[in-house]
Amino acid sequence: MTTRLPDTLTGVLAANSGADRRIHYLNGQDDRRAIAFGALRSAALGVLFHLQAFGARPGDRVILHTSSNEQFIDGFWACLLGGLVPVPVAVGISDDHRQKLLQVFAQLGRPMVYTEDAQICRLQDYAKAGGATAEVDALAARSLIVERVTDISRPGREHAVTADDVAFIQFSSGSTSTPKGVVLTHRNLMTNIGAIIERGRFTDRDVSLSWMPLTHDMGLIGFHLCMFTANIEHTIMDTRLFSRRPLLWLEEASRIGATLLSSPNFGYKHFLKMYESKGLEGLDLSRVRLLFNGAEPISVALCRRFMAEMRRFGLPAAAMYPVYGLAEASLAVSLPEPGREFRAVTVDRASLAIGSPPVPATADARNGLELMLLGRPIRDCELRVVDDDDRPLPEGAIGHLQIRGGNVTGGYAGLPADQQPLTADGWLRTGDLGFMTVPDGELVITGRHKEIIFVNGQNYYPHDLEALAEQHAGVELGKIAAAGGRKATADEEELLLFLLHRGSAADFLPLASLVRRQITEHTGLNVAHVIPVRSLPKTTSGKLQRGKLAQAYADGEFDTVLAELAALAPQVPGGASGDGSDMETTIRRICASVITDRVIGLDDDFFELGVSSLSLAQIHERIDEQFPGQLDVEDLFTKSTIRAVAAHLEERQRAAA
Repeated sequence: MTTRLPDTLTGVLAANSGADRRIHYLNGQDDRRAIAFGALRSAALGVLFHLQAFGARPGDRVILHTSSNEQFIDGFWACLLGGLVPVPVAVGISDDHRQKLLQVFAQLGRPMVYTEDAQICRLQDYAKAGGATAEVDALAARSLIVERVTDISRPGREHAVTADDVAFIQFSSGSTSTPKGVVLTHRNLMTNIGAIIERGRFTDRDVSLSWMPLTHDMGLIGFHLCMFTANIEHTIMDTRLFSRRPLLWLEEASRIGATLLSSPNFGYKHFLKMYESKGLEGLDLSRVRLLFNGAEPISVALCRRFMAEMRRFGLPAAAMYPVYGLAEASLAVSLPEPGREFRAVTVDRASLAIGSPPVPATADARNGLELMLLGRPIRDCELRVVDDDDRPLPEGAIGHLQIRGGNVTGGYAGLPADQQPLTADGWLRTGDLGFMTVPDGELVITGRHKEIIFVNGQNYYPHDLEALAEQHAGVELGKIAAAGGRKATADEEELLLFLLHRGSAADFLPLASLVRRQITEHTGLNVAHVIPVRSLPKTTSGKLQRGKLAQAYADGEFDTVLAELAALAPQVPGGASGDGSDMETTIRRICASVITDRVIGLDDDFFELGVSSLSLAQIHERIDEQFPGQLDVEDLFTKSTIRAVAAHLEERQRAAA
């Protein structure tokens, strides 16, 4: 049954202002704050007053760049009420995030920015080091600082919006390339929200919890706007808190009796790693109805492992809910029917050619590839499978996925018509490849046409990572290829870098360490392997064939050279651990509790080792538990060895004494 909803998000806010429901913000183990739906409207109007006093007018774009979920939500709704267009941009600790903010700022014609003092300070430090002072100064001049918005007693002027007005612009996440802004109208969003509520069978008796960032479509649309529209009590957990303490996610779910949860693939793996190390007791997950799993390729094996581990806490077997969507669809494209255990199909990985149906394979086949079933298209969203020339393919054939409907964006902000991802007959090209099962018509994703690398739930473009290596590690142009690859036994995709090298493995190690460090330092990514190759496969037109390298890795063609490199690694200078001082021993013990797959010496550089931003966040959290307030997470970018961290803490202690 179709539920009649308001035509606009502001209509939803007005309709639910009297609801006996709250938004809960979870910022720490014992740091919780709740706000009633009605109070949200008052707070948003108070923020709107300051935005308008700063010069904002209906139709203006406002970048939301704040680390506080509550400040983000207040600012987001303030923009909607005033007819402004919010543009969420993630706060991060790497240069990649700062560069993206500046790119979005420039691309949108230097709009207003709603941000924090700390973010401006970090941008200014970045500008001094990188020569972007003029752009940062311009951004600072256009910034309304969150900390200065203290009195929200005076309401701003509301602006009447229509269903076809732009609601907000969602920029692509995680890419170092020029980001693309997906323009979403109120009609797009309300169409998709209504269909999600209907397929997911949401009711006001549901309770939701999400740690997904509000700058991501699953976090903002799926677990705030959908929940608010459906009159659902919901908790928004700080993403950084999940990174540091993933077990708290399900502890909180148990405490509040959550029925709706979500996480992409990497989040389940991150949770399980800590769970296997520390364990959990006394949880009750029996009320969980749906555990949304999307945003990146889904590992069937990981889903089975997670469900098996959580069964002891009463998690229903049918709770895992694999879905497919994208920002261009206002979030959801296909969802399964609730109440049914997730299912998968196994196909021959060598049979995934465009235009042909996949060849079924047995689960134990050497070339068997297990792929998740992702349900059927939701109401008001059509899905078709086409060949390279946009011609529909027969049922069951693999091809390019295209969508159209009331939920689908009209295009990207600022791009001319000939660069929009739309076909001549109005279908949007998703860039993904897949097929629909026969006769059930369920969607299966087989890969990405655009060679996007999925890491930690975000998209990274190969040529941009290659450019970083060329720019910061001195790799010659055209002598590196980045790709995402996954062994058949792996839970998730790994970031692989292939370097052209014709010398010995021993000669290769220093260059590999330098490249790994630069990529990790500038993006926060964990580089799984830096692999020497004698040649890089290219097409006749000179285009890199990264897919061939990824497939060769999956097939084990580089296993021998990787084993040789692993055997040589301990001989690299700086690997020796040494005895160390008491402080160094303490920091080494903390690092060892997080990094369990290798030994870290006192002078081993975290970035050369490829330590990910998630692991650095956990290391910082545990150091902060023992030495409160004496080390900022940003310090780990300049003090990136155990010895340097220990020296910093010893100096702080001497200064305090």
